Amino acid sequence: MGVLCFFRQFKQILFIALLLPFAAPVLSQVKIKPPAKKPSAQTASSQLRDFTRQAALAGIQFSFPKEVKETISQDTLFNYAMELPEHEFEIWFLLKSQKKDWQSYLITKNDPAKQTPNPDTAYIALGLAQTRSLAADTGWVSREISQDVLTRFNANAGKSYLLSLPDRPETKGYKYALLLAISKEHTGTIIAVCFTNDKNSEFFKNVNGISRYLRFVEKL
Repeated sequence: MGVLCFFRQFKQILFIALLLPFAAPVLSQVKIKPPAKKPSAQTASSQLRDFTRQAALAGIQFSFPKEVKETISQDTLFNYAMELPEHEFEIWFLLKSQKKDWQSYLITKNDPAKQTPNPDTAYIALGLAQTRSLAADTGWVSREISQDVLTRFNANAGKSYLLSLPDRPETKGYKYALLLAISKEHTGTIIAVCFTNDKNSEFFKNVNGISRYLRFVEKL
């Protein structure tokens, strides 16, 4: 039995050896595909680079979410705009640093001749001014932002304004907006205006997602 097994194995080895000269040219023509390259990171636009710098100056961390598309705000007061193309959802951002204002306030707060408003309350005036400029009427709904939402933004205070919009090209015909005015004391203010044509659960879900990519840093 041992001799028979040896001859069988010898025949198989000899058969493979005879085939190799014929197989080599065929194998040489088979092209091995290189591993697929991972897509390169999105090249930041000059608008995005400027906004990221402005965010850093205001003590805010911003990371561009992959599911959105950069767009252009029709209001030059705002720093940046982006949209979810298939969801009729757009956001305009206005960021303000309060650091220099806070330093000036500390210097002059005890001087009756040079009294200035507390910079930590600037978010109220900013939010109300933008609401008035955008709204179709004065029938908006204003609320204090709850503490759990403020915590997600690492913020101290905030107000929201839900308003109806006039049909204007500047706001791209959107029907409604939810404006968030959020502040971190001694640091900065975030104004985020969220546009929609339908105040449904998906809209508020998209609004709730803002804190995933825009929030105040823990320490400056």
